Amino acid sequence: MVGPGTTRRGAAVVQTQSTPQAQGTGRSLEHPRREDIRLEDVLHALSDPMRLRVVRTLAEEGCDLSCSVFDLPVSKSTTTHHFRVLRECGLIHQIYRGTAKMNALRREDLDALFPGLLDSVLTAVVRQDDRAGDHR
Repeated sequence: MVGPGTTRRGAAVVQTQSTPQAQGTGRSLEHPRREDIRLEDVLHALSDPMRLRVVRTLAEEGCDLSCSVFDLPVSKSTTTHHFRVLRECGLIHQIYRGTAKMNALRREDLDALFPGLLDSVLTAVVRQDDRAGDHR
């Protein structure tokens, strides 16, 4: 049985931590604890171009950004799905500030667990875009 503070991911049960409830929203979001972030989940999340675009933007901006800042060429429900995948695998941290859902890259956690991975992926995507002539 999966209780509070746990979530089922495939056959595995993973401990999660809640963010404090936002004032007036009554909603909290579940995030994996640092020690529960898995390399294969992070790599899977980064394999999608839309999710990679979100991570790249968060890394470039270096601050919390609202979901509405991201202009992804997909439906709102698909965008929501991508943010959920990023949060559940441990790449981003989301918190409500009023009615806005703010997103932050979990760089410190990722660098501690997988040194150099995020920087390598971000460098590789810039080089790939340069080769393809896709300058974002």
